[in-house]
Amino acid sequence: MAQIDYKNYIEVDPEIRFGKPIIKGTRITVYDVLQWLASGMSHDEIISDFPQLNKTQILACLAYAANKERVIKVA
Repeated sequence: MAQIDYKNYIEVDPEIRFGKPIIKGTRITVYDVLQWLASGMSHDEIISDFPQLNKTQILACLAYAANKERVIKVA
């Protein structure tokens, strides 16, 4: 399975949610999705609560977080 290019699904716009990374076309932040997953919600439960989302967008949030973790520099 090829890794999702999160840049196709995630954007940062200073005019939306104070410039936090969001899923394109929504006001839902990457942080929101990660919190829902961390709290135990399944992809299907998230989509049921937020039908504007799909599984690819949820996976893009995970890919974004993984990339951010990879590029963190230690002082």
